Amino acid sequence: MSENKTFVQAQLGRIAKVEPREATAVISAFFLFFFVLGSYFAVRPVRETIATILGRDTVADLWLYTAIFSIAIVPIYGWLVATFRRAVLLPIIYGLVAVIMAGIGALLGANEINIAIGSFFYVWISVLNLMLVSIFWSFLLEMFSSEQTKRLFGFIAAGGTLGALIGPLTTRLAAESVSSDGILYIGAAGFAGAIVCQRILLGLWQPQAAAVQSGGDKGHGVGGNPFAGFTIMLKSPYLLGIALFIVLLSAANTILYFEQLRIVEETFPDRNERTEVFATIDVVVQSLTIISQLFLTGRIAMSLGVRSLLTFVPIALILGFTVLAFSPVFAVLAVVFVLRRWGEYAFIRPGREMLFSRLDTETKYKAKNFIDVPVYRAADYVGAQAKTAIDAVTSSPTASVAMGAVLAAAWAYVGWNLGRKHDEAKT
Repeated sequence: MSENKTFVQAQLGRIAKVEPREATAVISAFFLFFFVLGSYFAVRPVRETIATILGRDTVADLWLYTAIFSIAIVPIYGWLVATFRRAVLLPIIYGLVAVIMAGIGALLGANEINIAIGSFFYVWISVLNLMLVSIFWSFLLEMFSSEQTKRLFGFIAAGGTLGALIGPLTTRLAAESVSSDGILYIGAAGFAGAIVCQRILLGLWQPQAAAVQSGGDKGHGVGGNPFAGFTIMLKSPYLLGIALFIVLLSAANTILYFEQLRIVEETFPDRNERTEVFATIDVVVQSLTIISQLFLTGRIAMSLGVRSLLTFVPIALILGFTVLAFSPVFAVLAVVFVLRRWGEYAFIRPGREMLFSRLDTETKYKAKNFIDVPVYRAADYVGAQAKTAIDAVTSSPTASVAMGAVLAAAWAYVGWNLGRKHDEAKT
């Protein structure tokens, strides 16, 4: 047993410079993120299939409800995290997600793609995915020091990527035999696994003295105003910069997302075939991402700085949108879409989390959650309505993708400046 443990520690040390005392926590965090993203990405193709059935106009309207619920959930979560111990709250959140997901699966099984149920599922899962990822990183930012985040976050993020690879692969293999409701049961089982990993991490968590004084004691809630996330963000130019970065990211991605729905709908008339296509894209993206996170993300951040992590994707999208404007076919769309999602998961997301590493506990939970969820989803809705307005003026997709290129340029500029401030502050 001792030799095996030493071997595991040695391998972790080679990949991510994990110290022996950190091994159990890092492995637990790796698998926690594996279960969270694996479960989400297993059911994501179901959401995309439902979106093609509901239609682009309906989905654009649903993004309004997504934005509303994203805003409404923030003070609720703010009150929960201010009041209850994270040792109790975090496992309960994963448990509730598992129960609700299984319940929706039962309803979908009894009512084949019922419009009301499908709409609720689309909104719920769209709010949930950002919320759960934000909660995960908030806890890790509290558990690990700023120095540790530079060494460990790339490897831990790879756990989520592995889950995001296994999830859609499972869906692709099981789609015909278990149908949509069965896939949701698989997702629910994954969140049960997340509870186990979270409990292990909570048992290992030893808040530092400074963190305890600002609400880091796992025996107490963070405290403070449930609405503090908004006010904390407004008072900080640094946080406002992160929020603007998220808005531009979301706006550019929204345009690409609706182009994806249009082109896939036109190219693949069969519903099951669309689900398989979405799952295949997920498999390709996550395969590229996990390799990058294990061998590139940390090295790039250490040698070129966080600014490089935040600007690679928008710069690449400028070119991608330009090519898509002249050749709006599925092959081109697939390459651009894979490039965008691979780069976002491999580079942008870890870089974004590193930006919060030196901030206080209340900011990590409340302001970060406000930026990650309602700001992101509000930007989604505005982008969706702008896309609908552009389509109403012209039937040609060229105007939309041209706007996407402009947004990507602004996104790159903000990311470069934000990353530069972070890199200079660390020197």
